[in-house]
Amino acid sequence: MNFIFNTLFLQKFVVKSFLKRHHFYSKMIVDEILTDMKKPKPKKSGQDMSETWMSVPQKDVEGKKVIVIDAGGTNFRSCLISFGKDGKPEITEYRKNSMPALEREYSKDEFFSAIADRIDYLKDKAQKIGFCFSYSLDMKRNHDAIVNALSKEVKARSIIGLAVGKCLKEELLRRGWKSIEKITVCNDTVSALLAGKSALNEYDSYIGFILGTGMNAAFVDYSKNTEDGQIIVCESGKCDTFQLSDFDMDADLRTAVPHQFPLEKCCSGAYLGNTVLSVLYFAAREGLFSPVAAKKLLELKELSTIEADDFLQFYKTGKFYLPKDSKNPISLCCANKKDIKIAFLLIDSCVDRCAHYAASILAAALVTCGKGKSPEKKVCIVCNGTTFYKTFKVRERIEKYLYRWTTKKRGIHFETIFIQDDIIIGTARVGLLF
Repeated sequence: MNFIFNTLFLQKFVVKSFLKRHHFYSKMIVDEILTDMKKPKPKKSGQDMSETWMSVPQKDVEGKKVIVIDAGGTNFRSCLISFGKDGKPEITEYRKNSMPALEREYSKDEFFSAIADRIDYLKDKAQKIGFCFSYSLDMKRNHDAIVNALSKEVKARSIIGLAVGKCLKEELLRRGWKSIEKITVCNDTVSALLAGKSALNEYDSYIGFILGTGMNAAFVDYSKNTEDGQIIVCESGKCDTFQLSDFDMDADLRTAVPHQFPLEKCCSGAYLGNTVLSVLYFAAREGLFSPVAAKKLLELKELSTIEADDFLQFYKTGKFYLPKDSKNPISLCCANKKDIKIAFLLIDSCVDRCAHYAASILAAALVTCGKGKSPEKKVCIVCNGTTFYKTFKVRERIEKYLYRWTTKKRGIHFETIFIQDDIIIGTARVGLLF
């Protein structure tokens, strides 16, 4: 028994020392994020803190319909939404496709033509379009948006600097659409936030949070001397005031656009597997694995977040053995139980850091919005994304770390909630705001 305990203790010590040696720390970074949120932005680094020129609507939408487009990190969704007299949404003609420009570089014309192809079936079925474009945007007062940068491995550099609503409208008019009154563009965090307000009115304020293929947050800023406040999109993934590990810098070189979105690349589903791969590479070179496992790990060319998560889910019981029929690439590399244990500890450390950083983003938003000062009037955090809900222990860790930092120590009260179809319902409300 003592031998087993000492072996486990030694393995954890070795992993901890290895991570520290490479500046990999699993901790809250709220102060760093708040510093980034407040610094001047003209130099185009760090979080954008984009004004949306939208406040939280106080009245429900009634008796109207709108075409909804949700261009996410992996999937492209479209539908028609009608609001009845009770303000409840009815979703019809729903379709899901792949997001364009994931497989290769697209030109501007190819990109907007691909979007138009995906929504042609909704031609002239409503006069207004709500367009959720889940990338870094410069929101305009006319409620269109200029693309600042692309993440999540979307390859369409030619659309950077363009107004997405204007470009899409031009393509649709070219195809014979006749009844387009307005295309209103928003970010998915704005959509999530507004879906929360639409479904639940009893909260002090609202935050929209995405942790899926990408990662971002939006909150309501009440410092503009308006009763309803203005929704601000953080572009949290662009935060650059925290220390990157050696693994992060190595993994960044394998991304489509290096040296951008440093915080997103530490956390989101598009990149977490890539970071894990770098951790395993370094550990293999530095003798944490058996020679057989090290050789195989160094031969891995890629690793997805799903594969890393599957490994953790399989071994979550703490029984570290080599399965005979496993197809998981990490399991196939391991030669013995020690290799399995070390791999588990390393990958779990990456997930734990993801949770700390995500909780830090939310803590910074809670502090900045200034609401939630009593248990009776909490801030509602609408959470969306497969990484948040499905990755090993991410949700419970985020909620635990956030509670410790905000509620227990600072008296800020919140509640995380899930709303079915939040992005498309919130986008529908955006499309009918103006």
